[in-house]
Amino acid sequence: MAPRVRFAPSPTGYLHVGGARTALFNWLFAKKTGGTFILRIEDTDKERSTDAHTQVILDGLTWLGVTWDEGPVFQGAEGDRHRADVQKLIDAGKAYPCFCTKEELDAQRALADKAKTGFKYDRRCSKLSPAEVEDRKKKGLPASIRLRMPQEALAWDDAVHGTITFQGHDLDDLIILRSDGTPIYNLAVVSDDIAMRITHVIRGDDHVSNTPKQIAIYRALGAPVPIFAHVPMILGNDGKKLSKRHGATAVGDYQAEGILPAAMRNFLALLGWSPGGDREIMAEPDLIEAFTLERIQAKPAVFDTQKLQWMNGQYLSAIPGVELEGEVLRELISMGVDPGSRPLAPVIDAVKARSNLITDIAKQAAVRLDPSRAVVDEKGEALRKKLGAAFSENLKLALRTLEGVSDGEWVADKLTDPLKGAAESKGMKLGDLMQPIRVALTGSTVSEPVNELLAVVGRDAALRTLEEWASRS
Repeated sequence: MAPRVRFAPSPTGYLHVGGARTALFNWLFAKKTGGTFILRIEDTDKERSTDAHTQVILDGLTWLGVTWDEGPVFQGAEGDRHRADVQKLIDAGKAYPCFCTKEELDAQRALADKAKTGFKYDRRCSKLSPAEVEDRKKKGLPASIRLRMPQEALAWDDAVHGTITFQGHDLDDLIILRSDGTPIYNLAVVSDDIAMRITHVIRGDDHVSNTPKQIAIYRALGAPVPIFAHVPMILGNDGKKLSKRHGATAVGDYQAEGILPAAMRNFLALLGWSPGGDREIMAEPDLIEAFTLERIQAKPAVFDTQKLQWMNGQYLSAIPGVELEGEVLRELISMGVDPGSRPLAPVIDAVKARSNLITDIAKQAAVRLDPSRAVVDEKGEALRKKLGAAFSENLKLALRTLEGVSDGEWVADKLTDPLKGAAESKGMKLGDLMQPIRVALTGSTVSEPVNELLAVVGRDAALRTLEEWASRS
């Protein structure tokens, strides 16, 4: 059968970039193999699970472009099946009720700690006779249900890490049902995966320790064990597990910063997976075509925010300004800038090559729409000090020259020659004329070519701003 994979987040918080990467890997694998990608919401933690968190996850995946073929399926609605699977295990003698109280278990742990042997449940309740079990039930004693863990090796050929082996005799008899009738995570996951006919489980390698327990449940239920692929953890630049101390970790935060979905998808795909060669900028069809489980790397991946922003800049540069108008307009409005009826596409096209984020574009666009918003940076101040009085004099020359350009001639390809002529007539370097214009209009010595800058700012605003700067002492 064609592969069936799932992404199974818990709706107890935001969509972490690590979870988004896991979802993306499952989605790419399903697309590559003609398989099915299922979204399952594991909401069995009723105290912490919320509808709001569920919606954040759905919105994050939708923004990322990771669409599901089936679901969302909610784990919390499958309690009857989970309990039915537990009953099958009891009936087959592969699970048993445990009447041990918390106090009794704590006492066993204390003895193990004192002996420095490590705690392992001594299976005392597994030795109860049927009559003893029945007697305790009649007395109303609460009981959890434990799985009889096999004593032999529990091994699997992980698609990322190769053969991984745990010894069954080292593992506790796993509680699979609490005394209140609610299933434990490992039981619910296996029951759901069997019901959904999951063939491949692609998830973070923080789940490796759960896998032998789940394999034991699959075997006890007589179900085929899926192929496991445990993908590497994501670390910060300091080599520690990625957390809020490294900056944003929620997909929604990067969306708000102006990261494009395609760039985020491209970046996440390369965290712990290699397409081969030196490829970095890869469109969705290329990612799908190149994706294989075998190319997932076993070592942890480093989340480099600067690399993400650079990659986003590459995508921004390739997108026509007209396609970015909506996002840039929303950002401008949030900044209190109203472009009115002015078309934004020419402004966006002028600045996007020096932008890594939508917010970068909006900040630069705001200055070009209203040069009075410009704040002089260090390089701009350094140029003013270097030129001294010549800074204002050169702006006056630029102003006189540009005043001779009519509205109809105020286009990029007709604004350079007059300025060149003015500089030559004074025997000055063209840069000494152009750079003050840049500083006056943007606050910086770095911008698009001055002729393009002047065209984008517009004749009236450019002349007005140059006059204000030239009049300063």
